[in-house]
Parts: sequence; structure tokens; C-alpha cells
Amino acid sequence: MNCKPTRTPAPDAFDIPTLREKYREERDKRLRSDGQAQYQPTTDDTTHSYDVDPHLPVTPRDPIVEDLDVVVLGAGFAGIMAAYHLTKAGVTSFRNIDHAGDFGGVWYWNRYPGIQCDNDAYCYLPLLEETGFMPSKKFSDGVEIQGYIKQIAQTFGFHDKALFHTLITSLKWDETIQRWRVGTSRGDEFRARFVIMGCGVLNMPKLPGIAGIGDFKGKIFHTARWDYAYTGGSYQNPTLDKLADKTVAIIGTGATAIQAVPFLARHAKHLYVIQRTPSTVDERPNPPTDPDWIKSLQPGWQAERQANFHRAAMEFFAPGEPDLICDIWTEVARNLASELEAEGWPELSFEDFMARREVVDYRVMERLRGRVDSMVSDKATAEALKPWYRFLCKRPLSSDDFYGVFNQPNVTLIDVADTKGLERMTEGGFVANGKNYDADCMIFASGFEVTSELKRRWGIDVVEGRDGESIYDHWANGPKTLHGTMTHGFPNQFFIGYIQGGLNASVTEQFGRQAQHIAHIIEQTMQRGAAAVEPTQEAQDAYVRHFEEVELDISAFQQECTPSYFTNEGQVKAPWALFRSYGPGWTAFQALLEEWREKGDLEGMTLSS
Repeated sequence: MNCKPTRTPAPDAFDIPTLREKYREERDKRLRSDGQAQYQPTTDDTTHSYDVDPHLPVTPRDPIVEDLDVVVLGAGFAGIMAAYHLTKAGVTSFRNIDHAGDFGGVWYWNRYPGIQCDNDAYCYLPLLEETGFMPSKKFSDGVEIQGYIKQIAQTFGFHDKALFHTLITSLKWDETIQRWRVGTSRGDEFRARFVIMGCGVLNMPKLPGIAGIGDFKGKIFHTARWDYAYTGGSYQNPTLDKLADKTVAIIGTGATAIQAVPFLARHAKHLYVIQRTPSTVDERPNPPTDPDWIKSLQPGWQAERQANFHRAAMEFFAPGEPDLICDIWTEVARNLASELEAEGWPELSFEDFMARREVVDYRVMERLRGRVDSMVSDKATAEALKPWYRFLCKRPLSSDDFYGVFNQPNVTLIDVADTKGLERMTEGGFVANGKNYDADCMIFASGFEVTSELKRRWGIDVVEGRDGESIYDHWANGPKTLHGTMTHGFPNQFFIGYIQGGLNASVTEQFGRQAQHIAHIIEQTMQRGAAAVEPTQEAQDAYVRHFEEVELDISAFQQECTPSYFTNEGQVKAPWALFRSYGPGWTAFQALLEEWREKGDLEGMTLSS
């Protein structure tokens, strides 16, 4: 292996049954009966307009009335991968439509200080070999990622087709013309043969439903709408000098907060970090990309690296396979592989393998808790920052700067696990654990509508298929699809996202393969002169049965976890669970789709003229 296993406490240094019970106690403290309802839609927030773009002014334009082949909803990675594969398939009459002011999706909106991707950029940024682009370092900065997304659009010739600052308000299938009528906030009317839902999973900010949120008289914003006019500094130079006389509170200690908190701590008069559940935060080596390493790469290197990352993060290393990623995401698999290698790779049943993996999991988490003790001086604060749960109950994170800020006199951690969140907000601040705190500014690092109901995630009021049926009624109890791509009764509509298919550790790789499959179906439908395509009810039912029969049941693991969006906020077998996975695995699912495409008859689909 080209990187060594980490040193973790020996199994006899702690007692797993005792830890397991500790994990359950910590989980129970945080479980809430209201689940997803603990968050309020941004449309309910009267303190801030989340439809306003703080980055670019809206340019007035006349409404557009247009017939075209494809409307792609979104211009982030899901939308841009759809556009790339459509172009590659020879389908060029399309538009990406997005309410942002440019390409980028989550990387357009999120410009908070310190923003970087938190997994390997050489895997996360797609099409590196196709574009010739190389990330400047292992964890790319946000500005580099958004610039690269724009580069993809320019390189492959669809940059000028997009419409920005345009919000989709309705999608209605018109049987009389065999097209989708697409309405927008700009008064447009598109008549599209096909619609691709490339909305992504991180497109809609999520707000904690705190009592009195509308009473607060100070400044309030979500990290996805960072207000540099208030904080000082800029996206490229986040020197937050206007906070020198301000008391700031940030709600959340997840992926966003651990990047933004060090900047806030550096500049604010005082910073309150409000935490319900701590994250795992490992070290973050982020060296610049080595030019000699680039020269050594052979064709196909990125696909090999992505496959290696996927196996480490979601499956297991094969005997002798190196760990090409070598960070917190791959640690459990790397350490387990090292142990098995030392034993000559013994044959293990699935149950025995998972039991071995669980022990490694506990050892890695014990190491990460020890890291907190080594970096945070105050014992009570260190104890509150320790993650008491299994690896992958929450998103693994890394930072060299986060824990150190809690040694600063101007930073206070407020742990609200016992009250499951803030009690309320007031005109001048907030109440936590029965105590009043004053604050000039409240910042929500509360994430996105990832596992909430579909309508809240998409933010589109009307999506109607044949005979006016709403997709929200059609999928009231969860998705029903063929291959996670299409659904009966909604002709020529396609879906990209975590919907009834294979899961890949790299979300952009997953989106890309979904887009490839969609582009194939669209290309074949057009070549055959058909007006519409959709799954038959029989084929859809058969696929749903197959998916459910082979689906990995991770509910027992999730029930042991502290609530988070990784675990659907504690909801058991949620209809829109984020990580419902094709049981035989990613490779098997791709083989299933490839075999289906190679047969060439669009089996299970109905084509109409």
C-alpha cells in the first residue's frame, strides 16, 4: 500500500459494549420526534430573501417563447454533466436553466470564508482527462471549483445556451403536443420535448425552525448567502474586518462551519459556536499538486482513482490494492486491509468481515476523540466536541484550524444537545440551556434540504405528468422508477440524484453516469422518430421489486447513529432516504445499465409518435 495505516488505540484499550451504550445515550439525547419538521422552509423566513442573488445583479430581459429538445433544470454538477453527455450524444438543442447567476450550483451560491471541497478533488472534479484541467491541490478552493465548472461549459460548447437568474415555476406535460410546457419566474414559456431534473441535492438552504426567529433585530443570514457587505472582506480575500466590534453566533458544526469558524474566530469580537452534534474532524494535509505526479499519470488514471476511492469509502479494498486517496474517508478500509494483509487475507464470511470492520471503526473513532483532547485545552469544551457515534453516521470532515479556535478567549462553544437545539431567539440574541446571550449577528450553517420532502427540495410548485397528475402525489410514498431514471405517467422526464439506483462515493461520478444513461435514452428516442418515451407500468413494477429485494438494509446501523442528514434525522426507512442503494453494488448496477443499453431495444419502455 502506498500510504500507511493510521495508528489507533488497540482493541483492548477500550470496551466496545460500553462505547456502544455511550453511543446510544448520545443518540437519544439528540433524537427529535419532529424529524425533518424541525427545519423551516426558506420561503417561511421573513428575515431574508433566499431568491435574491447577492453575487450578481439580475439583468432585465424579455420573456422567451421557444421550442427546444431538452430543458435541463440546474447548472451545477448535475446539470452540467447532463449537458456534457447530451452534447456528446449529438443532442444540441437544449438549455440549462438555473436561478443562480452563473454555472456552479452549490459552488455558485456558497462563497463563505474558507470554502473548499472536503474530499479528494482529483476524484470530485469530473472530466479532468477530457478537459486537461488539474486541481491546484488535493482539496480545491470553492473559487477554483466554480471556475472549473464554467470551463467545462465553455470547453464543450454549451456555455452560451444557459439561462440564469431564472427560476422554474411549473412543469406540465401537454399530451396534445407531446411536450413539456415549462414556466419560469421570468415569464418564459418553453415547449421542451424532454426535461432533465438536474436540481442536485444541495440547492435549497435549510433553516432551523427556532422559536422567535423572526423577532431577532440583528443581522441574520445563511452561509449559502454569505454577506460580505456586513462581515467585510470578499470571496477571494475573506478578511472579515467589519466584525471587529461584533458578537457573532454561528449555528452548526458540520462541513460548512468547520471551514468558516476559523475565519470568524480570527476577526469577530466574540464568537459563539452553537453545536447540537459534534463532527469528526481529522487533520487536513492539503499540499499543492505535484507536477512530477501529473507527468507520471497514464490514460484512465481518474477513473481508476475514482473507483479506488469508491471501494475504500463504501465497499472494501481488494488484496494488494493501494489506497490512492489516503485521508479520513479511506482510513477504516485502509486499516482493515492492513490487518487482513498481515494475516494473509483469511477467508471471512460477510458477517465476520463486518464484525472486523466494526472493531476498526471503533478504533478510528477513539483516535479521533483523542485528537480533540490533544488540541483543545479546556477539558469540558474538549469533551463536548468529541464525536460519540460510528464512522459514517455523519459526514467525515478534516481541518487543521477548527479545534484550535476553542483555545481563543473570544470563542465560546455552546452545546445544545440536551435541549436538542436553541430554545428560542430574542430581539437581541438567543436563549440556550436557559441562559440569555446577546448577539449582533446570527449565521445559519444549517445545511440544505437534502432529505426533506421532494417539493421542498425542488422548490417547484407544479410538476404535472399525464392527465395532470402531480409528481408529489405520484411519489408521495417514495420514488417508483425504472433504473432510478424515469417514472411511468411522466413521459420524457428524467431524474438525476439519489433515486433508486447505484451509489458512488463521488457524487459527480454518480451524476455523470446517470446523465450518460439519460442522454442515451433521449438520443435513441429521437433517432427512432418517436415523440415520447416512458417506462411501462410492468417494467417499472418489476424494477422496483428487484431493487427492494436486493437493496442494502442499513436501517439497523442508522438507528444506532446520532441524527443527521446522513441518517434522515432519525427517521427509520424514510421514503426519501438519502442512501438507498442497489445491493449488489455500484459496479453491478453500471453493468446492468450497460447491458440494457447494448441490447438496443429500450426494453421496458413505451415509445409513442
